Amino acid sequence: MLRVTKTENGMVRGLPAADPRITSFKGIPFAAPPVGENRWRAPQPAADWEGTRDCFEFAPISVQDQPAVGDDIYCREWHVDPDIPMNEDCLYLNIWTPAKKTDEKLPVFIWYFGGGFQWGYTAEMEFDGERIARRGIVVVSVNYRLGALGFLAHPDITKAQPENPANFGHLDQQYGLKWVHRNIANFGGDPDNITISGQSAGGGSTLAQITCDQNKGLIKNAVIMSGIIRNPYMDMPFFKPLTLDEAGKIGDEFIRTLGVTTIEEARKLDAFFIRDKYAEFRSKKGFMFATCLDGVFCTGDTYKRLLNGEHNDVNIIAGNTVDEFPSAIFADSEEAMEEQAKKRFGDDAQKFLSFKEAHEKKGDKMYASVSGIECSVKEAFKHMSKEQGSRNYYYYRFNPDIPGWDNPGSFHSVDLWFWFETLAKCWRPFVGRHYDLARQMCNYICNFIKTGDPNGKDADGSDLPLWKPYTDKDHAEMNFFKDGSIPSTGNTEFVDFLSDFIGKTC
Repeated sequence: MLRVTKTENGMVRGLPAADPRITSFKGIPFAAPPVGENRWRAPQPAADWEGTRDCFEFAPISVQDQPAVGDDIYCREWHVDPDIPMNEDCLYLNIWTPAKKTDEKLPVFIWYFGGGFQWGYTAEMEFDGERIARRGIVVVSVNYRLGALGFLAHPDITKAQPENPANFGHLDQQYGLKWVHRNIANFGGDPDNITISGQSAGGGSTLAQITCDQNKGLIKNAVIMSGIIRNPYMDMPFFKPLTLDEAGKIGDEFIRTLGVTTIEEARKLDAFFIRDKYAEFRSKKGFMFATCLDGVFCTGDTYKRLLNGEHNDVNIIAGNTVDEFPSAIFADSEEAMEEQAKKRFGDDAQKFLSFKEAHEKKGDKMYASVSGIECSVKEAFKHMSKEQGSRNYYYYRFNPDIPGWDNPGSFHSVDLWFWFETLAKCWRPFVGRHYDLARQMCNYICNFIKTGDPNGKDADGSDLPLWKPYTDKDHAEMNFFKDGSIPSTGNTEFVDFLSDFIGKTC
């Protein structure tokens, strides 16, 4: 097995995974520590080392709020260790490889975790890459800076380093991608067959990477889980990046809450002091630092760029869980809902109000509930297949029965247990049908990583249910339901209407 290999900075040694046919390398530095003068700068080259570096454990997680404090669903699900090591020195990646030698040219899967650009880490148990690696794939998870340390913009930074003025967390992701291109052959991987993927903010990161002009030619395929988000009923600033100037003004306001006035002074402050002051600022202002239009890495709204064909030429899988982030009109009465609809839809308001779904109500105030992610993905895929058409785009919907005393439904992120086939690590009482579905979902994504097409064989040699591309003419989708993987075709007129509206107004 390939337990020892080289990187551009030195030799590394991995360990057998739970399956000894897989070698795991954890905590490989891919960039210099982003501390001191490197804080709020693009990642710099990692230092060389002598001898062989033992890469046996995950490196410290990015500076963020302490995880596993509380009893919310994510603390129950995977943020279980309040004492997990955390450090500003966090630019490390992890690799799971089934290769026995370096010349195998296996397909490569790069993973970016989610967490709203504020939280998350590669050591989360659901991201264990072993099950995907068992299917003949080299898996890489890349850490990146978060929150104010990863996404601050500020006039001082813009003036001093206009070539990389912001989006440092995204630059970390990109630097990891480029590191993989240069080094992954030494782990048995093929640098010419790389799929990038992420969920939630990791999905948004994947979208940002494939719409970045600097990445042309580096990426073959992309999987965007719960990461293409527009709300048909309102504009949501978090999903529409601020300009560099707008973000910089908020950054200046934040820096002054630290008791300093310049970035030079702020670079000398303790990272955990910055973290805690940022948590106060975020709570008080209701604002989180995230992707901004810096004019270099991010040159336009990533969703608009996707629709306009301003993206890497890649095949894409994208979709959503059924119960995550519902979009709705919140109103006290039918009349109030109709008034809001008239303001939002203008000349199309009567068409909207003609749908029975517009008048359906969930709870006390939610009218016309729909998945904004579903509408956003379908509009993008419809437009891309019609206008561009050189690649295939696959839509999915996830809604099996998720067990547990909390009756959680198909909540945001729960599909990760299935895509990575890591259900055995979860506390939930999953049974055979859940494991069968997870096997199928993992097979689909692995086929896609290998060929750009999710279709292929299941474990027993039978064909997986056919997953057709979503096109302007064929609204095909794959449903991951209680009874397994079930393909279907066609949208309701209501979803088509809202999808079209997103496309016209985004």
